[in-house]
Amino acid sequence: MSNPKVLFGFHAVGVRLKTAPKSVVEIYVDPTRRDARMRQFVDKVKEVGVRLLEADGMRLAKMCGSHGHQGVAARVHELTQVTSLDELLEQLEATQLELPLNEREQPLILVLDGVTDPHNLGACLRVADGAGVHAVIAPKDHAAGINATVAKVASGAAETVPYFMVTNLARTLNELKERNIWIIGTSDVADKTLYQADLKGPVALVLGAEGDGMRALTAKTCDELVSIPMRGAVESLNVSVASGVCLYEALRQRSL
Repeated sequence: MSNPKVLFGFHAVGVRLKTAPKSVVEIYVDPTRRDARMRQFVDKVKEVGVRLLEADGMRLAKMCGSHGHQGVAARVHELTQVTSLDELLEQLEATQLELPLNEREQPLILVLDGVTDPHNLGACLRVADGAGVHAVIAPKDHAAGINATVAKVASGAAETVPYFMVTNLARTLNELKERNIWIIGTSDVADKTLYQADLKGPVALVLGAEGDGMRALTAKTCDELVSIPMRGAVESLNVSVASGVCLYEALRQRSL
């Protein structure tokens, strides 16, 4: 197996303990924290049978590279995941063909262009997991990678949502088009709103970083651009909030 990495925080460690307990090498807890949440967590660890160790707050902070560990950290092995976007889409297509027509899921992909803040990425992954997104895509040269902070903020979603960093985002979007996936970008200046778009078919939703938005080439590569209606004084939403608005509108349309 791979060398262990560190996860921290109740959500991130708890999700891994629930979904892949055999991948958890050991769990560290701060013995000075004795509240109900910690007691329940420790009981769960003991129930699963994972090795449990004590570590003070300073040791946990050094291990995690953050003071936001909540008194919980774990050493875990990387989970085996699909290695490429092509492989994931091919697996999804093959799986859907085995299902009755009324039970098949259309691909739903989130594309993040220029999201460099680990907290924003973690929040986007959490939203993506909740909405049932099949993959999140970002450019290698202009995006945050998965690290302990992302995993903490994602509350376990960094373990469940495939995240692909690609060399050329525009080329990847064109490859998605070849698979009949419609590329919809968000733009403050778009005439059409999100609620006028058809999100029921195979869709990749593209969002740029707060402030700068998508790069020009990314916007040009999209099949269509839509705006999120803004009725107040602020001009834009945080990218994770915008992701939630867009993805759950897709989920709403697909459930009709």
